[in-house]
Amino acid sequence: MKCKAIPVILNPAARGDRAARLHDELAALSPNALIWPTRERGDAQRFAERAVAEGFDTVVAAGGDGTINEVANGIAGSDTTLGLLPLGTMNVYASELGLPSKPLRRCWEIIEAGKTREVDLALANGRYFVQLAGIGFDAQATERVKRADKRAFGPLSYLMAASHILTSGPRPVDVTVESECGRTETGRFALVGNGRYYGGKLRLFKDARLDDGMLDVVVFKRLSHFDLLRYFRGVLFSDHHNFTDVRYFQTSRLTVRATESKGRVPFEADGEFAGEAPVEFSVAEKKLRVIVA
Repeated sequence: MKCKAIPVILNPAARGDRAARLHDELAALSPNALIWPTRERGDAQRFAERAVAEGFDTVVAAGGDGTINEVANGIAGSDTTLGLLPLGTMNVYASELGLPSKPLRRCWEIIEAGKTREVDLALANGRYFVQLAGIGFDAQATERVKRADKRAFGPLSYLMAASHILTSGPRPVDVTVESECGRTETGRFALVGNGRYYGGKLRLFKDARLDDGMLDVVVFKRLSHFDLLRYFRGVLFSDHHNFTDVRYFQTSRLTVRATESKGRVPFEADGEFAGEAPVEFSVAEKKLRVIVA
């Protein structure tokens, strides 16, 4: 039998008084809200799996895209629906779904209304991600970004980290991208998307849809301070796909590996370090049911 109560998997992103206040604010939303705070990486997925096993209709991810990633991995393919309380720095997936980031009361009203949509999940080496993965330089920058900088500067914090890498190293290793149809591209770094947005509401993948059974791929060919700023401006004004040194295409399967025989190529998924290349990407169609406005 399904349960009427709704587990809220909370990533406090802080300890002490601030975390306690956030816990109390969420608990005040509804008597049906069961607050399950996480303490370490992996807790959100374990709690989500528990919610499925205990028969909950809905489980809510209260945090950023990393928390959503874990919860989605815990409930993918089940009858449990995902609701969102966006508490992250940029809340990219919530933007993709057209959800507000505040006030929390409005977000909870949307959850209780229960309007749902079935969406795809992407996979990187067998693990699901909801929005975007980056291979190479992007993942290096993600590793460098400090939480305080992320909160203070948003998407600009990644540019700051990227600039530091270009100045002090280590030098990013080029990547080779091979699609299932035989298309091969080589570049300085690659981004693979399930949805349209990157770093907030930057529309990186112009043709992407969450339910089209396709991955959207952007390969950037060059990398200098000037190129990085030029790419950022292109993405900001949604004309980067017209650049001669940017490749954009769609595919349902993809392999990304280091072009050189030696060298570390990290990758990130939904803003969290996820491993190193080679990476096999694919799509699981209509694998997740989410609550939308």
